[in-house]
Amino acid sequence: MSPIDSTNTFRLDGRVAIVTGASSGLGQRFASVLAGAGAHVVITARRTDRLKTLAEQLSSEHVVVSPIALDLSDPDSAGELVTFASERFGRLDILVNNAGTSSESAALDISVEEFRRVVEMNLVSPFAVAQAAGRLMTAAGSGSIINIASQFGSVGARAALSAYSASKGGLVNLTRHLAAEWAHTGVRVNAIAPGYFPSEMTEKVFSDAKVNKWVTRNTPLGRTGNEGELDGALLYLASEASSFVTGSVLAVDGGWTAV
Repeated sequence: MSPIDSTNTFRLDGRVAIVTGASSGLGQRFASVLAGAGAHVVITARRTDRLKTLAEQLSSEHVVVSPIALDLSDPDSAGELVTFASERFGRLDILVNNAGTSSESAALDISVEEFRRVVEMNLVSPFAVAQAAGRLMTAAGSGSIINIASQFGSVGARAALSAYSASKGGLVNLTRHLAAEWAHTGVRVNAIAPGYFPSEMTEKVFSDAKVNKWVTRNTPLGRTGNEGELDGALLYLASEASSFVTGSVLAVDGGWTAV
């Protein structure tokens, strides 16, 4: 076998990707990285203006970034999203299931309704999008689905994250199950499990000195993640560099889950 050509392995020229939750934070970054690698990208979230601005910024002579505003809590939105991508580009190669939410209520205080809302957004909605994308990908015989989980999908925390942790734990094992069920079709399903990175969801961590100290103390590398430190994991799982990888959960957490 010839050695890997690193100049081309991570290129995604001509491929089509979907990124959910793309109007800010990690999702915005993921869309930028995929477009930079040559992929056409469908970006979705609820905030139309932000999506349109991002699409204009990322589109170029060779790359088309198409926005579609959707609320993924709507049961029909997953099918609408995948249909949009298929009709716009005629194919779908990559799905980045990034949209998510959290709750700051402690386990003794959170209502069942709030718990259910978080699980619906972080687990049920990603399944619905993966299912819709999987139908297209399995028929084509290839595809890469990347679920954005969390370090708290593998471990607990002394923090008010019961709904979030439960939903991300479910997403981790859903990743493994879909990988096993769809492996024979040529579709790969993996997950990235980030630690603390700057985003709207983690704004409190970065603005509260006490919480920030707790995070850095519990992270072996002694800091939170920086913008760009998920790029390599994303391109690895999206590209042919990971052609023999499925059902894996790639932790990018500064060592949090190692101890």
